[in-house]
Amino acid sequence: MIRVLLVDDHPVVREGIRGMLSAEPDLDIVGDAGSGPEAVARVATLLPDVVLMDLRMPGGDGVDATERIRAAHPEVHVLVLTTYDTDADILRAVEAGATGYLLKDTPGEELAEAVRSASRGETVLTGRLAVTLLTGVRRRSEPEGPALSPREVEVLRLAADGHTNAAIGRSLHISATTVKTHLMRVYEKLGVGDRTAAVSQAIRRGLLPDR
Repeated sequence: MIRVLLVDDHPVVREGIRGMLSAEPDLDIVGDAGSGPEAVARVATLLPDVVLMDLRMPGGDGVDATERIRAAHPEVHVLVLTTYDTDADILRAVEAGATGYLLKDTPGEELAEAVRSASRGETVLTGRLAVTLLTGVRRRSEPEGPALSPREVEVLRLAADGHTNAAIGRSLHISATTVKTHLMRVYEKLGVGDRTAAVSQAIRRGLLPDR
């Protein structure tokens, strides 16, 4: 028997899922929870094989609960079942340790099979969600715009320290005009219009230390 814990803040939804899965002879619904913290506590006492986890719930979301469950009970597999299918939601859930990610409109037979797959530690994603996940991963791995040259970073670092173009030029032994040219290239690469915005963007991208 595969022991299943249902987690959703809506009792009607929990009952609906229970009704779909209870007819499966190899699935045993051992309990339910209405929030992330409650799910973490129930897992500790019930030790299910699979947790069907809602994503957004008051009092603690499913991502945080998933992370805590996986850290304390790595043998327990979490299968996210939600209405949200954005890149960010899917990536957060997978990064937290979720074995799979399904939408609540998944037919009962597919849901039951997904629970069986999750219990074996197999990744569960529908075709559309798999594409969304891969797209999000690619976006994260791609650099944000053209890279700044070492000289451009040096100029921007001095600008961040409050130096004028002339002072930067003296420090780097280049003309103030050349400094201005470097800064204009920096603005273009970072997609900003002034040095304050350039410094903020460079800090966000990790090109300059956070001041």
